Amino acid sequence: MCKQNNRKAQLQLYNQYSEGMFFVAQRFLNHTAEAEDVVQEAFIKAFSKLHQFQGEVTFGAWLKRIVINKSIDVLKLRKQRLVELEEVHLKVVDTADNEHWLVSDDTTLEEVKTAINSLPEKYRYVVLLFLMEGYDHQEISDILNITEVASRTQLSRGKLKLQELLKHKSYGERY
Repeated sequence: MCKQNNRKAQLQLYNQYSEGMFFVAQRFLNHTAEAEDVVQEAFIKAFSKLHQFQGEVTFGAWLKRIVINKSIDVLKLRKQRLVELEEVHLKVVDTADNEHWLVSDDTTLEEVKTAINSLPEKYRYVVLLFLMEGYDHQEISDILNITEVASRTQLSRGKLKLQELLKHKSYGERY
C-alpha cells in the first residue's frame, strides 16, 4: 500500500521504524537534531524511491542503509568526527595474522569510544559498519563506494590500530 503513496501505510512504517533509525543515525552523529533530520530525509527518500525496493532484504535493512548513507554524507560534508556510540558490542576479532584477541575486562566503554573515535576516518567508518552495525564487506563496499578488498584491508588495519590503542590503555601507557 505504501507503493501506491498511501499516507496511512507510510505513517505506520514511520512509526514502526523511526525510533530504531534514529538510534542508528545517533551512533554516527553527535547532534540529536542532525540525527532527527537524517531520519526524516531517509524516510522521504525511501518513500520517493519505494518503487525501487525489490524486497531482496527487509524494508528495515533497506531503510537502515539509507540512514547510514545519509549520516555519512552529513559527516563528510561537515568533516565531523564520530562520537557518542551508545552501545558497544565487543566481540572476538581476527587480526591480520589470525590470532584472536579480546578487549580486557577492565577496559571501560569510554576508552573503547575514545579509541574508535581516534581511528583515522577511513578505518573508523569500516570498523563501525562491520563491528557495530554488522554489515559484511560487500555491503560496506556498496555503502562507502569502495571495493570489497579495500573494505577488508581498512577493517584489518582499523582493528589492528584499535587493538593497539586499547592495549596501550591496559598497560597504562600514554601517547
